[in-house]
Amino acid sequence: MVEWRLIIDGEHDPYWNMAFDETLLYLREQSYIPNTLRLYVFKPGSVTIGYFQRISEAVDLDYANRNGILYTRRITGGGAVYHDPNGELTYSVVASLSDFPSDVIERYRAICYGLIYALEYFGLKSEFKPVNDIVVNNKKISGSAQTWRKYAFLQHGTFMYNTDVNTLANVLKPLREKLISHGIDSIKERVTTLSMILKKSIDRKEVLETLIRGFEKAFKTSFTITQPSSFEIELARKLVDKYRSREWIFKK
Repeated sequence: MVEWRLIIDGEHDPYWNMAFDETLLYLREQSYIPNTLRLYVFKPGSVTIGYFQRISEAVDLDYANRNGILYTRRITGGGAVYHDPNGELTYSVVASLSDFPSDVIERYRAICYGLIYALEYFGLKSEFKPVNDIVVNNKKISGSAQTWRKYAFLQHGTFMYNTDVNTLANVLKPLREKLISHGIDSIKERVTTLSMILKKSIDRKEVLETLIRGFEKAFKTSFTITQPSSFEIELARKLVDKYRSREWIFKK
């Protein structure tokens, strides 16, 4: 059985969260750490954009600045994501490429089954929709993004259990444009959350515990829970300024 480590992290700003995920990828690539699942929260509300995106085209910067929403660029691809501190849990997986399918889509699928199994525990049927989404009743509830090196890869993504979808629609430009192009008036016709589906309030702790069970089933493992090491924290601190810098955020 492949060794898996679990970090149950707290609430951090987007600069730290992205710095720490990059740190984990570097350390896994160098075989300093085992395969690792990290679960964490963005606070305050934040937007992360894909590595290849232009932020002025992806984010309504005026809206974000007026509402105290922070933003940065990821090292992974994909599109812009709004992270709600009160309604979204983020996961990241760093693992050896040899432990997962070589095909990118199949690698996404293998990891996203952790989310599918988690939703099953809530009594919901969901499906993986390539390239990187999980949908319930044809509405997106989770999206993921990847990058990889020679020996290891990083995949991180969202799990929207109570995301403020109106804020999401206001701050993400492509989503607004997609709604218009599809002739859809309401963001609720495109995305959904666990609380919207179940029509009740969902507790973060319950979601956290369910995600852990889902990923354990998907990876056929039992996680060893650890805290971030002092070495990991030291390396991540050296990367934080990169994610805070205008040079990085506005590089495209």
